[in-house]
Amino acid sequence: MNIDPRRLRVLLAVARTGGVLAAADELGISPSAVSQQLTKLEDETGHALVVRTPKGSVLTPAGLAVAEAGEEIERALNVARARIEGGATVAGVVRVGGFTSFVRTVVIPRLPEWRTQYPQLQIRIIEDDFPDLMRLLRQRQLDAVVVELDSTTAVQRSLSAGMIEEPLLDEPWKLVVPAGALLTTGNIDLARLPLPWLGVDPTAANAAVLGRLRQSTGTPMETIHQYQETLTALALVAAGEGVAIVPTLALSGVSHDGVDVLDVPGLGTRRIVLRRFDGRRAASMPVDTVARLLRESAAAFDTRSTS
Repeated sequence: MNIDPRRLRVLLAVARTGGVLAAADELGISPSAVSQQLTKLEDETGHALVVRTPKGSVLTPAGLAVAEAGEEIERALNVARARIEGGATVAGVVRVGGFTSFVRTVVIPRLPEWRTQYPQLQIRIIEDDFPDLMRLLRQRQLDAVVVELDSTTAVQRSLSAGMIEEPLLDEPWKLVVPAGALLTTGNIDLARLPLPWLGVDPTAANAAVLGRLRQSTGTPMETIHQYQETLTALALVAAGEGVAIVPTLALSGVSHDGVDVLDVPGLGTRRIVLRRFDGRRAASMPVDTVARLLRESAAAFDTRSTS
């Protein structure tokens, strides 16, 4: 079997992005060029490497084996490059994507300290929602992303080849109601609240909680309005418009005037995870360093301080 190793980067791009079109965008070539390279690679190996499905391109067992070989070559080249550059100092630009409450509470307050600790390391923050963060990561426009999941409903999502997921923080969901709206805060029946639920961006983890509560209570739980930012939700709740499910982290450092923040059994927790591509490559030392800093900062955050 005589394989042209230059074609392996095309297979890796398809594996990491999940499709020919996305791989073409990442590589800066046409989709037909990607397809041609895949066809030639399949001819060289004598095996089908990719199966096209309605949801994208999936590697066959033979394709996974070849992709793993490609990753080994990629790692070896990165090790060689790091040795040539003598990169013992942590230096470079690391692009980190994340959502508002994590960036505001866990990342930004630590930036001055990290800048002093690693003067040649530049951390660039990109704030966005879940779908766009994952798209930018797959396209290698971001080096790592921090995303949120509802830990109760989250299933093991299919990650792109070479992508890894690291847990950062689990924090409780809170029920936020207008101040004094409930006669008692004991034994709260989530299906019989006196106010409607506020709608939330369907890509947010809060939306999964509402869906889970609909199933567990057997009630439709209709929503009004639709917010993206927690500050908007708090303002709507304070105005008596409805009630909301809000993660603990998002309540840190913001005014709770006009609202009651309640712990309710069954709400579950929000899981915050870091996603990036395989960090075993020597050239990924800056990304590894930033991942460690994020883990340490998240571990130091006390969710009880917002209760």
